[in-house]
Order: sequence, then structure tokens, then C-alpha cells
Amino acid sequence: MRHNKKFNHLGRTHSHRAAMLSNMATSLIMHKRITTTLPKAKALRVYVEPLITKAKEDSTASRRVVFSYLQDKFAIKELFGTVAQKVGDRPGGYTRIIKLGKRANDDADMAFIELVDFDENMAKTEAKKTRTRRSRKSAPKAEAAPVAETAAETPAEEAPAKTEE
Repeated sequence: MRHNKKFNHLGRTHSHRAAMLSNMATSLIMHKRITTTLPKAKALRVYVEPLITKAKEDSTASRRVVFSYLQDKFAIKELFGTVAQKVGDRPGGYTRIIKLGKRANDDADMAFIELVDFDENMAKTEAKKTRTRRSRKSAPKAEAAPVAETAAETPAEEAPAKTEE
């Protein structure tokens, strides 16, 4: 019976599943975004997020623990360097899964999984959303006020000059 076995076996043996998730985690860390099936993406999220949390503390012990999962020293270097630096203040939720629809040949649900802090496209759209129509109206008023002050100061300076002559 399968009581309390809640993770997805993905139709693979334990060793095959562990190797597959290790390879996918390495690819995700190195490329920052990978495309896969939706169940694999969900299984990968559960696999890789604790590793990223462990990478926030750069110690020999945490490096050894993460290396036991990934078995790739270049991925470890990238994870503890670039990735850990970007996610240092984030309390969790390091990955984002976006559904892509069905695959043409076998109708499998496809998705891509990415590291949240490395998506430049989403950062650009968030920056565009912060500027609103209201803020553009207030900008010329703020610029007009200093111009009026300088215009008011100029005649005051010229007036004493004329009285001295």
C-alpha cells in the first residue's frame, strides 16, 4: 500500500529518479531556465529548493551536502556564488513554474521552470508597471516649480544692480 507516500515517482526506480533530478537540478542551476514536463518540473522544485536554501550558508559542510546531491563541481560553484548571492534575502520560493500547454506528439503537459531572480523579462515588465499615468502628470509640475523659483530670483538680483547705478 502507498500510505503517506506523497511524492511523485515519475514512473522510475529510485536510482533513475535520483539521477534524473540531479541532472535536471544541475541544468537549472547552470542555465537558470529549463523546459520539461509539468510533473517533472514540480518534482524538481521540491528537489532543488532545499539545495538553494542550503547554499545560502557558504560552509564546507553545506557544500559537501549539496555536492552529494548534484555531483557537479561547476554547478556547486555557480550555486554558491551567483545564485546564493541573488537569493540571499529571499525567504523561499526560488523557482517559478510556468505552464506552456500540451506537447504535440504525446499530449504531455509542458512547462518551464526557472530561477525567479534571474528572469530579466519579468523584471523589465515589473519596472514598466511601476510608472503610471498619474506619475507622468506630476513630473512636469515638479519641474515647473524650480524654474519659477529661479525666474523669481533673477529679477530680485537685477533690481539691486539697477539701484546701484
